[in-house]
Amino acid sequence: MNSPLSKEFLADIKKALDEQKTRLTNQLAEFTNKESGTAFPSYGEGEDESAEEVATYDANLQLVDTLNSEMRDVVDSMSRFEKGTYGVCKYCQKPIDEQRLRARPTSSSCVACKKALTQEL
Repeated sequence: MNSPLSKEFLADIKKALDEQKTRLTNQLAEFTNKESGTAFPSYGEGEDESAEEVATYDANLQLVDTLNSEMRDVVDSMSRFEKGTYGVCKYCQKPIDEQRLRARPTSSSCVACKKALTQEL
């Protein structure tokens, strides 16, 4: 199945996804301790330092989870580009509105299907 979207629109979205992937890659790299390869900060051995370390790690972990989720969405969207299915709802197989894709380029479902899914939950 080929995307129902224009080549110009697809080129704009592809560029936006590429930029988003680069941004996410850079942000995720900021959380990796170059020496240990983890997102753990190291403040020291004292009790107060350990508490700060745990609090920072917890906040970082939540942010890293969010960034990883966004990255997964971008990679999935790029995969749909390669398959020629970008812009087609994965549930009803109908075209996704361009306005929705401009607002959220990683959308994989149309508004109607998304509403139906979220109302079920």
